[in-house]
Amino acid sequence: MAKSKPKKETPLNKQFNQIKAKYPGALLLFRVGDFYETFGSDAIKTSKILGIVLTKRNNGGSNQELAGFPHHSLDTYLPKLVRAGERVAICDQLEDPKNVKGIVKRGVTELVTPGVSYNDNVLETKQNNYLASIHFGAKENYGVSFLDISTGEFSCTEGSASYIDKLLQSFAPAEVLYCKQYNAKFKETFGDRFNTYTFDDWAYTYDFAFPILTKHFKTTTLKGFGIENLKDGVTAAGVILQYLEDTEHREINHISNLARLDEDKFVWLDKFTIRNLELVFPQHEGGVPLIDILDHTITPMGARCMRKWVVLPLKELKPIQDRQDTVEVFVKEPEQLEEIQSLLKPIGDLERLISKVAVRRISPREIVQLNRALKQMAPLKEVLEKLSEGNPIFKKYADQLADCKFLVDLISKQIKDDAPHVSNRGGMIKTGVDSVLDEYHEIAFSGKDYLLGIQRRESANTGITSLKIAYNKVFGYYLEVSNAHKDKVPTEWIRKQTLVNAERYITEELKVYEEKILTAESKIFDIEFKIYNELVLAAGEFVPQIQLNARVISALDALASFAVIAVQNNYCKPDLEDSSIIDIKEGRHPVIEKQLPPGESYVPNDLILNDDDQQIIIVTGPNMAGKSALLRQTALIVLMAQIGSFVPAEAARIGLVDKIFTRVGASDNLSRGESTFMVEMTETASILNNLSEKSLVIMDEIGRGTSTYDGVSIAWSISEYLHNNQKFKPRTLFATHYHELNQLTEDFGRIKNFNVAVKEVNGKVVFLRKLKEGGSEHSFGIHVAQIAGMPQSIVLRASEILLHLEKDNIKEKNKEKIREAPKDNFQLSFFDAPDPKMQELKEKMESIDVNTLSPIEALLKLNELKKLVE
Repeated sequence: MAKSKPKKETPLNKQFNQIKAKYPGALLLFRVGDFYETFGSDAIKTSKILGIVLTKRNNGGSNQELAGFPHHSLDTYLPKLVRAGERVAICDQLEDPKNVKGIVKRGVTELVTPGVSYNDNVLETKQNNYLASIHFGAKENYGVSFLDISTGEFSCTEGSASYIDKLLQSFAPAEVLYCKQYNAKFKETFGDRFNTYTFDDWAYTYDFAFPILTKHFKTTTLKGFGIENLKDGVTAAGVILQYLEDTEHREINHISNLARLDEDKFVWLDKFTIRNLELVFPQHEGGVPLIDILDHTITPMGARCMRKWVVLPLKELKPIQDRQDTVEVFVKEPEQLEEIQSLLKPIGDLERLISKVAVRRISPREIVQLNRALKQMAPLKEVLEKLSEGNPIFKKYADQLADCKFLVDLISKQIKDDAPHVSNRGGMIKTGVDSVLDEYHEIAFSGKDYLLGIQRRESANTGITSLKIAYNKVFGYYLEVSNAHKDKVPTEWIRKQTLVNAERYITEELKVYEEKILTAESKIFDIEFKIYNELVLAAGEFVPQIQLNARVISALDALASFAVIAVQNNYCKPDLEDSSIIDIKEGRHPVIEKQLPPGESYVPNDLILNDDDQQIIIVTGPNMAGKSALLRQTALIVLMAQIGSFVPAEAARIGLVDKIFTRVGASDNLSRGESTFMVEMTETASILNNLSEKSLVIMDEIGRGTSTYDGVSIAWSISEYLHNNQKFKPRTLFATHYHELNQLTEDFGRIKNFNVAVKEVNGKVVFLRKLKEGGSEHSFGIHVAQIAGMPQSIVLRASEILLHLEKDNIKEKNKEKIREAPKDNFQLSFFDAPDPKMQELKEKMESIDVNTLSPIEALLKLNELKKLVE
């Protein structure tokens, strides 16, 4: 049997396969005419993500999957592909098909990934879009680098796995790079929640990274960036620049600095704290994170700045006070605040606009927006200088702003106010910029008047009153003469077409003018494009000044937002100091108070922590009384104070903290084999292993995921450890249902008992939400179950079982079955004291002498006891 000849590969398929081979793992959007097409496995994946039709075509005897969309819909479909975690290579036609015989030259003009994009439809307006790179260094040291290519923000640092994990939680990168040989270790250490891309080990070396960075920054060392000793961090940063090269992003002059992320500058918020306090993301659907309350910014860059501040609170007093002082002026000068905010409104996203200038991806319409933003610099600078006369803090803002007058004048002179989105179709350059361009504009856009002049002139010369000039694609411009006037046609006119009722002619003059019109349009496109590119290059020289403007404006916008919420929500300016005290008067939860139903008001509370006599507060009280809210509001008030905001309180005195730890709520991680209790113990261990002298520790219901004996033992032991630690005295709030912990205050001088008060009225619990001294003896869990809608039969049966257990508890106490704590001979009981009502019932029953009661007295006494129970 003769072998069949292999099917010949078409030129288009050959071109596609060659380009696809250069970008393995990326979806290739292949421009064919007016469509972007995907083929084979790319087509299958694309059709599923985008919900578009998957078709097949015969390709040399075999069927090949095909899926595509119109090229003008790229901005609609590209974000969907990238947000699905795909890397997308955009392959465009590099030649005009009209001028090419055979196959059109094509090439990848951009590789868009989750972490590398300038596309406004891919990027989130109020969030940075970080690309991260992690280097696994020696001795369990890790290097990490973050880049937002849309703004030019570039940073690096190094440290332990827990520190890097905390940064990943804070920065929430859209994509993470790492060395493929550490694939298993990466997932074990940092999980599988990121879009990732791996490099071979040759890229993750200091010798490879260092020259890439110095070449980019045009330096011989990295000492000027303060990172020369961070070899693992530098290695991670170098790989990011290599990734940009690999993804066809070579115009990156706006990345002009590599900042050091200094752990000593920021409050430590581990990933559990960021999650538990719901700083930027809610834990549950419909929840409201803190950032939603704080963010009243006007510009996108202001919103991004605030988001960064929230996850990176400061721990140095002076910069925090500078922010506070700015907010205070805004609060006291509402007219100045309003004026500044009105000047911020037209600015838009200056930070990302100037990045587009640097990489030459800015559209004419965006250039107009850039100019509109820059026009605000001079009046904004003027207002800040006026404010600085009585408030020196504003002088540094005013001094850093550049009005960029030369660029403003250049754009205003050259670019039309209604410039189009694209730069290669004309219609963007004003009259008077270029004389040759003006001449072509005159030809292209005044053609109707010129043709009308020819028509009138020839009609007068020939006497043909019905003469018309028209145009079609076959003959171009022509003169049309009705049959009634054919004998008047001059001999020099050339007949081109005969119709039933008329004849069509052309003249030498018409042909010359037609040539001018047809070439004028393409000449206009070329000249305008050249002028526009020269303008973009000129604007590129202002990138550093405008980037600084953007940073100043983002900070002002965030601080103005703090002032707005301070006035709206009646916040106070906290007194910050380098001490161990946290003294909050009438403190409130910033999120909960804004979510209350109409007519309800948040019940404020006082709270004091210090390392002298009230280091640890054990907070008891029933479910739903407000223990968790009290704990969280304390942490949030401290955090808000250290980002420079005013706080929800009547007054607050805050001794700076350097770490905030929270362990609240119940969750599991079953995918990694961790139960709820295991997660709780892991988070608690993280707290106890990373304590410092200035830590604030928030613990809610430690030990609830196991047996009562185990739970009480763990909670008791943790309390002892926090109190007796020889190195540190962390300020601690500990909410618990283990009333046995109330005994701790008798033996430890810096542990105090408080409870969230409730009142029982006619058998129902009223939550007073007020913190008061002393421990609570009751949890009222059955009452809460009843409020939650538990079937009444279950509630009644639970009450019976509770009464039975409490009887056993009383008997056990009467037999003096009290156990000893495992160390220091501190005694504790493992069961709550009986409910006061049950105790009263017991006492009344014990006082009755049944032998002396008459039948009537017995019935009356029974009725009395029944009423007591009810």
